[in-house]
Amino acid sequence: MRYAKRGRLRFTSHRDISRAIERAVRRAGIPVGFSAGFTPHPKISYAGAAPTGVASEAEYLEIGVVSPCEPTRLRDDLDSSLPPGLDVLDVVEAGPGSLAERLECSVWEIRLAGAEPERAKAAVERFMAAERVEVERLTKKGLRRFDAREAVVALTADEGTGETAGREPSPPYAILRMVVRHVTPAVRPDDVLTGLRLVADFAPPSPPAVTRLAQGPLDARTGGTADPLDLDRDIRGGEPGPAVQHVGDHK
Repeated sequence: MRYAKRGRLRFTSHRDISRAIERAVRRAGIPVGFSAGFTPHPKISYAGAAPTGVASEAEYLEIGVVSPCEPTRLRDDLDSSLPPGLDVLDVVEAGPGSLAERLECSVWEIRLAGAEPERAKAAVERFMAAERVEVERLTKKGLRRFDAREAVVALTADEGTGETAGREPSPPYAILRMVVRHVTPAVRPDDVLTGLRLVADFAPPSPPAVTRLAQGPLDARTGGTADPLDLDRDIRGGEPGPAVQHVGDHK
């Protein structure tokens, strides 16, 4: 299943989202299976969840059911049981193989209000030209230092403009788009922003608005990612998913 985390729900923690989904599964009457043991839990597993504060169009989970379900009806029933902003986009019957192993990289978009596009482009060039960009992040195991450059497959900076709606247009701002491999430790968009500050003294004047546009298998030829559910569709004879997405695509 692919679902989106939009609007104010981007500030919701993964734990709260998982609770909302479990409640929605019950309300929708989905015949979910439960684990064995003293405290059974619904068989719902999440893959590659986005951090708190980040919007996403490509979150994934798997639900183990005890009887066959029609994917389209399950999608509609579950979506109508979830709050607005937590939207079920695609459901397929799972084939063999691990969904988590297909999520090799993510496509991210970062909108930097108030940031000068030309400065952003210059900072991106310096970041991509560097062999290593070491950053630090506080983790559960303490302060950790790692290379944020190696995981970045592609990174571009473009100019964005605000909506006019009959008013004066807002000044141009910078939009970063990047493809980042899923590695250990995970390299997040904020790690890349830290790297841009370190190599080019580039720091946005306001908090960034981060959205994950896609995640899935890495296409070495295009530098983008394909729909990870297409393999299940191929096996079951379903409709194809969206086209490969890569840096340069506009949402």
